[in-house]
Amino acid sequence: MELQVTNSPFNQEQVDLLNRLLPTLTEAQRTWLSGYITALQSTAAALAIPAAATQATVSVSAAPAAAAPKEITVLFGSQTGNCHGLAKKLTKKLEETGMKVTLSSMSDFKPNTLKKLQHLLILVSTHGEGEPPDNAIPFYEFLHSKRAPQLDGLQYSVLALGDTSYEFFCQTGKDFDKRLEELGGQRLAPRVDCDVDFDEPASEWMTQVLRSLNQSGGLSAASGEAAAVALSESTESEYSRSNPFQAEVLENMNLNGRGSERETRHIEISLEGSNLQYEPGDSLGIYPENHPLLVDELITAMGWNADEEVVINKNGEVRKLRDALLRHYEITVLTKPLIEQVAKLTGHEGLKGLLEPGHEQELRNYIQERDLLDLVQDYGLREVPARDLVGVLRKIPARLYSIASSPKAYPDEVHITVRTVRYEAHGRNRYGVCSVQLAERLQAGDALSVYIQHNPNFKLPANPDTPIIMIGPGTGVAPFRAFLGEREETGASGKSWLFYGDQHFATDFLYQIEWQRWLKEGVLTRMDVAFSRDTEQKVYVQHRMLENSKELYQWLQEGACVYVCGDEKKMAHDVHAALGTILEQEGGLSPEEASEYLTLMQQQKRYQRDVY
Repeated sequence: MELQVTNSPFNQEQVDLLNRLLPTLTEAQRTWLSGYITALQSTAAALAIPAAATQATVSVSAAPAAAAPKEITVLFGSQTGNCHGLAKKLTKKLEETGMKVTLSSMSDFKPNTLKKLQHLLILVSTHGEGEPPDNAIPFYEFLHSKRAPQLDGLQYSVLALGDTSYEFFCQTGKDFDKRLEELGGQRLAPRVDCDVDFDEPASEWMTQVLRSLNQSGGLSAASGEAAAVALSESTESEYSRSNPFQAEVLENMNLNGRGSERETRHIEISLEGSNLQYEPGDSLGIYPENHPLLVDELITAMGWNADEEVVINKNGEVRKLRDALLRHYEITVLTKPLIEQVAKLTGHEGLKGLLEPGHEQELRNYIQERDLLDLVQDYGLREVPARDLVGVLRKIPARLYSIASSPKAYPDEVHITVRTVRYEAHGRNRYGVCSVQLAERLQAGDALSVYIQHNPNFKLPANPDTPIIMIGPGTGVAPFRAFLGEREETGASGKSWLFYGDQHFATDFLYQIEWQRWLKEGVLTRMDVAFSRDTEQKVYVQHRMLENSKELYQWLQEGACVYVCGDEKKMAHDVHAALGTILEQEGGLSPEEASEYLTLMQQQKRYQRDVY
């Protein structure tokens, strides 16, 4: 609707300006403008400023605000994509409130521009044992070096993602927060540390950031609150991490041969009707169920009533106890925060003693490979009411599995490769929650709660002519089945080289027929394998890399991208060391130069890892 000069208090020039501006505004911008004018009127009334003076203030102060929006830099460090996704959502909402936002991965950010920033928002996960994710390492090292500048004019805030089952929970975020303060920065909002169920605390942190920007003159009160509400609502889509899709299982087979010490499941899942989209390199999130036997043993040990109703969330949703323990609560992992909560709840002196200073190693030893049943039996907690104990448990986290299929090759399907985990510890049989559910209690036709976890840090090169080197022992080979399936469908011409390893050639060569077909057809250029138990001396993928160091170095010189998937604690470190050795031997680099070369490859996205 156009504004007419005859029915408005504006002159013709003002009407023309408004008619050009108003149709171009987004809903958020209209809200901002409304809140801005309301705030001016409130201020004028409070100070008893005449109406004419108020109109003059609008014309003078509104123009500079539109001409010079506040500039915000949003940096993310992410291994699996969670922080990247949150950073994009935050950026969108900041832009809708009129902010000028620069969104960047830490690996792409130029550290020498840090001193110029006035507002910095950091979203970062912690990887491994308190380490920064790969794409955060260069910025992390710069900030903790002597080259880091004083940041007296900087306002910042940190959102840290982590997992309380790890000792160094959210350590990278804590390090960033502490270091920025040491350099003179001032917090816009307190750091928030998120466990694996991060949606709600992340939304609360974003709301606080928006409010702080509002208080510092960045937003109107109305627009700040509207953006905060919209941000909270935007964390959910039709099918997502917080609203998973009930997907039908199409196929569930054991890939290992008879006599193998291992069981590896290949599972094909239908995504038909979900509109879920993925790319090779992404992961599938699965919400698992606890083993019914463990749930029943826990209920019996505590003398609970399986049909007792308990509240499972802040919304007051109620479920029967057995169902809640089966599908909602984590009961297979002990963490220090959980021990602290149970000690506070029960007042148990033994638990309090375990938490005292000087007993850190004792606590680490106890937590290792024990579960909630161990805790309640070892410390005699039978008298604790079910509603009280479940009240301190965290939600069972989703398990992420590297996707083993190309959507172009298998439309409306997603495939995963899962090794079943079983072992004995502390006198009881233990098992992987999700892997054993998939192996023992899941058949074709059953449903799984799933979502897609996008991972922009593990992607095929944009140029199909680029050579790729893939290193994936065991189930780490899964995404490379997706990579080659995609390259086959798209007709990519770049060379490809796969390093694969497992225990025995005869029983543990996962997807052997597919690799052989791709080798025959030229989709896979070369494959080197290492079966560690077939030789007197164990041979692993890093040994095969070193044996072929000259050719591998030549591929690197030709611009090949290197991908590593699998175990982070040992394999990934050994492969990284092998790459450094190859650069030293074949390229004549010093250890320091080889390290810098690999860092540069990571920054150029030529060295990507999906490790866990």
